[in-house]
Amino acid sequence: MKKVAGVRETVIVSERGQLTLPAALRRRLGILRGGPVLLEEKDGQMVLKPAMVVEIEMYSDAQIAEWDRSDTLTTAARAAVRKRLGNKP
Repeated sequence: MKKVAGVRETVIVSERGQLTLPAALRRRLGILRGGPVLLEEKDGQMVLKPAMVVEIEMYSDAQIAEWDRSDTLTTAARAAVRKRLGNKP
């Protein structure tokens, strides 16, 4: 690894396509060993960002259908929303 300037570092891609992030950079960005990062292609460049894992719940089709049934607007409420949005009734 060759330090270039400021926050730039040159890293080598291994034969298996792996990169080793410099320890000082990982510490500054709070990236822990085994932690997630986002790799994004943007305008022909790779952008690597610290990420976090957020637990999500999986809902059954029956639960979603029940929410749909219980989340209905009355005719008056629907008309009020459309009016506020400038839509025709």
